[in-house]
Amino acid sequence: MRESDSIREGRNVVLEALRQQIPVDRLFVQEGRLSGNLETVVREAKKQKIDIKFVSKDRLDGISETGKHQGVIAYISQWQYSQLSDVLNNASEKNEDPFLFVLDGITDPHNLGAIIRTANTVGAHGVIIKKHGAAGLTSACAKSSAGAIFYTPVVRVTNISKTIEELKKHGLWFVCADMDGCSYYDLDLTGPLAIVIGDEGKGISDLVKKKCDYVASIPVRGEIESLNASVAAGVMSYEVLRQRNAAIV
Repeated sequence: MRESDSIREGRNVVLEALRQQIPVDRLFVQEGRLSGNLETVVREAKKQKIDIKFVSKDRLDGISETGKHQGVIAYISQWQYSQLSDVLNNASEKNEDPFLFVLDGITDPHNLGAIIRTANTVGAHGVIIKKHGAAGLTSACAKSSAGAIFYTPVVRVTNISKTIEELKKHGLWFVCADMDGCSYYDLDLTGPLAIVIGDEGKGISDLVKKKCDYVASIPVRGEIESLNASVAAGVMSYEVLRQRNAAIV
């Protein structure tokens, strides 16, 4: 936990951070009956749709850096998230068709960082991640991204399915990686496009998969049937880059 972002401890300190709309990635609250400022902290966090984890006092004691957490610890993000409009403007300013990554519940910050790094190398205009139940922009993610976190816009959204619907209004097509799909070699991956990648354990949710226009598989020949999420993102994105480069010639 200590490799993550800066910590705010104590009821008044955390409450002030919430009221100032400082980006909070995670909030740890001591389980049990809430009272006073602690109840206000939880109410404000729920209003902002912040991920709250109720844990034991021993867990908080282990996380705390001051020993004075008063039943609440907040992890403050050191990095600012972008808006969907920033990503679309990024493509427009470069006079390019939008090319995005949509991550449906990537929980490993190292995987997230690796995907952001890949997104930067292939010229993608942004990465979209889930706000709840997924990895965010932490120090571990930044390290895995090899600095790409500073150049590639990352948007955090509450609902991936609704975000896909919104982006379709801007002309984007969506292709998700799933071993039950057709070979990605057979797809036209030029034009406004987003690659959808699910978490290694759960994969892409059924609802998100239904929102996608194509389901693509990556052919494998060995005993292992699936790839690491960041590797799958890299393989598919370089096929997008190859097709885009061929279309320009």
